[in-house]
Amino acid sequence: ISRESRAGAVLDHGWGDHGNGFGLMQVDKRYHKIVGAWDSEEHISQGTEILIEFIGRIQGKFPAWPMEHQLKGGISAYNAGDKNVRTYERMDVGTTGDD
Repeated sequence: ISRESRAGAVLDHGWGDHGNGFGLMQVDKRYHKIVGAWDSEEHISQGTEILIEFIGRIQGKFPAWPMEHQLKGGISAYNAGDKNVRTYERMDVGTTGDD
């Protein structure tokens, strides 16, 4: 929530990322059906499910990484896609704020 929408501070009527990301968790409308209001429990649950899916992808892609690295990789993948996570050291390159 902090990384994606700055807790809602940067949203315009719930929308960010040039009109593609919705809500606190910036669910991308190009890849997911929007669920609930921008700050609703349904929206948070949807974003959490998407995050869990990305963590699983990173675990499969990098099974030797420690769990902490896999978690960070999953968060990075949520922001920029799992194809952009290639190494632990540079996983944030291309994410919002490169952070």
